[in-house]
Amino acid sequence: MIKRLRQYWKNRTTRRRFLLGTAGGGMAAMGAGYAYMRLWESGWLEVNRREVKLDQPHALETPIKILHLSDLHASKVVSLAYLRRALKMGLDLQPDLICVTGDFITWKYKRYAEYAEVLSQLSAAAPTFACLGNHDGGSWAEGKMKLGNGDSAEVRELLTAAKIKLLHNEHTTATINGSEINLVGVGDLWNHECEPETAFDGIDTTHPTLLLSHNPDTKDQLAAFPWQLMLSGHTHGGQLYLPGLGAPLAPVKNKKFVRGLHRIDDRWLHISKGVGNLHGVRFNCRPEVTLLTVA
Repeated sequence: MIKRLRQYWKNRTTRRRFLLGTAGGGMAAMGAGYAYMRLWESGWLEVNRREVKLDQPHALETPIKILHLSDLHASKVVSLAYLRRALKMGLDLQPDLICVTGDFITWKYKRYAEYAEVLSQLSAAAPTFACLGNHDGGSWAEGKMKLGNGDSAEVRELLTAAKIKLLHNEHTTATINGSEINLVGVGDLWNHECEPETAFDGIDTTHPTLLLSHNPDTKDQLAAFPWQLMLSGHTHGGQLYLPGLGAPLAPVKNKKFVRGLHRIDDRWLHISKGVGNLHGVRFNCRPEVTLLTVA
């Protein structure tokens, strides 16, 4: 009897140790995984280079190097020091033109003067244009982020201070490397500010047209308008990109258009994974700066 009791307690102790060890190992793995997503990958910037060949008659004799940045998301988890490093990585590529496709902030941001100084590196290096994202102010921002009246005035003033030209449902022309191109920017889809009729009104269609639109879901709404290359962000590449599943949490209707360069008939769409993030984590989806060589 005593032997059996000893064996029982021995087996029970062994099982408890096994279960506790397994649970402890699982917790340790989860902790290590979170630490990787939070402390490593979220700041592990990559530089991507893509080539875009426009169809005739809009092909360029001299290629234009475009630095595409998106979703900087300055916040408590995305520091200005990190953004300064990211912008330097992009500027080291020596772009001819810089485009930033929205979501400059995440929450009730306050350090606008310092932020403008960081962003001014861009306009000091090359002509820089931007559009607004859903976090930058508007009806969505008012409802989801409680940004007072939802006004985008602070982000607009930020861009003015940084000498970045905001294109909000409007277009302009620029001569880059000897070629005259159109630059069009539309308002954000979620903020119900995308007005392509206004943005494209009176545009010269003989010039190649570069379109800035934060949300790639606008590609269908904008299909009837004359553009050759559209730059977007918004998705963060999914931010959490799961093997076998892709990016199920990406905030777009069509999960085929979450990241990278896409050919759509005779046009191109580039979706940046973004520089910043939400909540400070990324998995299998590094932040990026991208150089597009357009010819």
